[in-house]
Amino acid sequence: MSKDQSYVLKAWEVTVRKTQQAKKRANSVFGTVSVAPHTDNDTTTDENDDETTTNRSSSEEFYHAERVLPNGDYYTGQWYDNFPHGHGKYLWTDGCMYIGDWYNGKTMGNGKFGWPSGATYEGEFKSGYMDGIGTYTGPSGDAYKGQWVMNLKHGHGVKSFANGDAYDGEWRRGLQEGQGKYQWSDGSYYIGEWKNGTICGKGSFVWTNGNRYDGFWDEGFPRGNGTFKWDNGSFYVGHWSKDPEEMNGTYYPSGNEGNLEWDPKDLFNNLSEYTICSGERVPTLPSQKKLSVWNSSKRIEKPRRTSVDGRVSVGVDRAFEKMNMWGNEIGEGGVDMRKELDAELMRLDAEGIQSLKSSPVPMKLPKAGRKQGETISKGHRNYELMLNLQLGIRHSVGRQAPAASLDLKPSAFDPKDKIWRRFPREGTKYTPPHQSTEFKWKDYCPLVFRSLRKLFKVDPADYMLSICGNDALRELSSPGKSGSFFYLTNDDRYMIKTMKKSETKVLLGMLAAYYNHVRAFENSLVIRFFGLHCVKLNGPTQKKVRFVIMGNLFCSKYSVHRRFDLKGSSLGRTTDKPESEIDSNTILKDLDLNFIFRLQKAWYQEFIRQIDKDCEFLEQERIMDYSLLVGIHFREASVAGELIPSGARTPIGESEEESGPRLSRAEVDELLSDPSRWASIRLGTNMPARAERTMRKNDCELQLVGEPTGEFYEVVMIFGIIDILQDYDISKKLEHAYKSIQYDPSSISAVDPRQYSRRFRDFIFKVFTDDN
Repeated sequence: MSKDQSYVLKAWEVTVRKTQQAKKRANSVFGTVSVAPHTDNDTTTDENDDETTTNRSSSEEFYHAERVLPNGDYYTGQWYDNFPHGHGKYLWTDGCMYIGDWYNGKTMGNGKFGWPSGATYEGEFKSGYMDGIGTYTGPSGDAYKGQWVMNLKHGHGVKSFANGDAYDGEWRRGLQEGQGKYQWSDGSYYIGEWKNGTICGKGSFVWTNGNRYDGFWDEGFPRGNGTFKWDNGSFYVGHWSKDPEEMNGTYYPSGNEGNLEWDPKDLFNNLSEYTICSGERVPTLPSQKKLSVWNSSKRIEKPRRTSVDGRVSVGVDRAFEKMNMWGNEIGEGGVDMRKELDAELMRLDAEGIQSLKSSPVPMKLPKAGRKQGETISKGHRNYELMLNLQLGIRHSVGRQAPAASLDLKPSAFDPKDKIWRRFPREGTKYTPPHQSTEFKWKDYCPLVFRSLRKLFKVDPADYMLSICGNDALRELSSPGKSGSFFYLTNDDRYMIKTMKKSETKVLLGMLAAYYNHVRAFENSLVIRFFGLHCVKLNGPTQKKVRFVIMGNLFCSKYSVHRRFDLKGSSLGRTTDKPESEIDSNTILKDLDLNFIFRLQKAWYQEFIRQIDKDCEFLEQERIMDYSLLVGIHFREASVAGELIPSGARTPIGESEEESGPRLSRAEVDELLSDPSRWASIRLGTNMPARAERTMRKNDCELQLVGEPTGEFYEVVMIFGIIDILQDYDISKKLEHAYKSIQYDPSSISAVDPRQYSRRFRDFIFKVFTDDN
């Protein structure tokens, strides 16, 4: 390439970059709305009106406009700076209509949306969504009045159904959840707890004849302790379940009257007639409707369609087709072109040049790490220990036990509640013969952990197959910071960690509070424990190996590309590996973090609520030094491994030229239109989000959260709170006192649990934000 060719190409690249930066700066101030102004060719007004409109548009004045758009849509209302702004009416050709407030091309404020079916929504809008307080009336008579978040009922609301049923209570993501009352058309009603649109928890069902049931429910039917009362004063108290083998209770008649022929199973048959009405689904969502475009009177642009909240792809608008790229084609105009390019280069101010120099380099997927751990085969130093562990687990889980309620007695949590079992090689009445060395096996609080596995919906057969199957365990290459060793099952579902005696005491001491916490909060982010055991090896040393079985957070259908262990402290919180050795298995730390994670509004609200609850629990138990383990799966990457930014600064970027499997605006709208699909997304397990890249200032190496760059990536997130067995004992107090002399006390990990909880939450709520 000749010198002139290189010069022109370089200048062209510089100009493109400057244009893109200018576009980003404009978008950060005005948003990514792009609705072109009206042209002189519009036939809805006369020639004089067109001239006036053009002049007002160019001077960015507020005025009234009335337009029939090229695709047949119609708009009339207030206008400012090329956007609907103020109060206006938009009518689509399919019969949908919106009348209400606009802000820079977005439906924002109060308004009314109507469907051709006769359905209407009247209330608050935000960025094209039904969001706030509003009333939806369906075409068949269903009506809901209450709170909305992103097109879904979320908060308190009252819904009356077309069949005469009614519900008054709490909603989450479009379904009944929390406290609420549902009344059927015949007058019978249920008042109590709900979950995912079904009766679940503690509540009361009252029939019109005066009979009632008070107790616990699961998936719409009694499950657990409860009392059925007749209007004559008789009652039945017991444990309820669909499984007849789990049913038991006592009948108490009232005086000489009774219902001796009554069968408790009749209650289930009776309740099956009372179904929860699902109601009507909202037709096409307001956020799915499109705005047509106006052609500019200043320049001709390629027609684009934009969503009702104005989201479009941001691109380079400047036309370069007149620029000849090769030297032999510069011709007579080449000198003028070079002068123009020289002037363009001169116009790059110091700030612009500096921004180019400091712009982040393109990100690449980290190299894939090998499958973690060394298989424990015969000859391995821990081979017999693994066999002992598997024999003990098979014995503990395989033992027949009576069906137990999740309501446990305090004695079940007593640290002294443990079972010792001897495993000689020849076997006993209770244990099988085996080829390993003789050992003793201890189960700590077996009923509690059996109930935890039931609570976490762990199938006993699958659990034994994962840990005790033919596939060997894998030992991680190096022990953790505490000196504990970690083992993984072959299917990666479970992690086994050796425990110090002090950690075992901490877990047993907090076990009752832990059990009640995870039972009360199904979406708790705290690590899940499935068993606590001890192997005592025979021999002169009588060595004891204590270990806990936990869920492996990163066992997912999504490959984890980046892993971060986040505490909110800065001292020593960076990886000591060179960049060349970092792969997808490397655990990075606070000062390595270069992202801010943006969650959808409803998920973000649930996230902060759960983090608060989990931290309050850990603080009450005097636990500190825990961390949030975060895994990131990037949705899009090129063949060469370079990450592909989403190219949007709005919560959901919408482009008609999407090139990969991302959670697009259309997919989110489809998800919101069918609340039942939300059940497939669980907090911390497979959370769709946008990761915004950050950069730290060069002169502030200990800056925990970098500055946002406006570069976004579509990701799936996996996260949970780990390392919750470190209490603030005397050793940690001494560590805090010693390090406080040398370092800033706020930068170290060993601090009082209350201070640790506050610092941890402050940091996490900066890293995770509402994608608004």
